[in-house]
Amino acid sequence: MAWLFASGHAADIVLAVMLAEALWLVTRGGWTLTAVVLRLGPGALMLLAVRAALVGAAWPWIALPLILSLPLHLADLARR
Repeated sequence: MAWLFASGHAADIVLAVMLAEALWLVTRGGWTLTAVVLRLGPGALMLLAVRAALVGAAWPWIALPLILSLPLHLADLARR
């Protein structure tokens, strides 16, 4: 099980589930693509940062998705 986290594949699995959820919400849930991106985007970006940290990426590759998640989260809050 340790290899799943050491390789970053644990984050990949969660991202795949999030993508499936997004597709379901757009096709069956009646959500707009904008609503889905604003709702799930910040979490997906933070998960990308976790994946980068798990595989030992340089700090800018960890910080960039974290920084990008904030404006997306604030846009979601403003929209609601």
